[in-house]
Amino acid sequence: MSMASSSKEHVLHEVDPQSGLVKAKGFNLVLAHCSACHSTSLITQNAMSRERWLETIRWMQETQKLWPLGDAEPMILDYLSTWYGPKKSARRAPLPPHLLPAN
Repeated sequence: MSMASSSKEHVLHEVDPQSGLVKAKGFNLVLAHCSACHSTSLITQNAMSRERWLETIRWMQETQKLWPLGDAEPMILDYLSTWYGPKKSARRAPLPPHLLPAN
């Protein structure tokens, strides 16, 4: 089972093995609305701010026939910006000393 963490929540969450999305609040909405038209890898490979996710949703609505998200939109934006928001660093955190090979 793979895990992902959020700097905002400091909690580990399971990653859904089929979609690759973090299983957290909003997961089902994102899975239902987003994967109806495209692969979830388009979500997982991005790291956008809430504003940029909203711009992307509006672009999809204007040009790709995405339906209005209604009351689900704020929850979808919360999920996307929390789990697939801007990254502080593209590098992984250093390994803890106890996991490093002995010299």
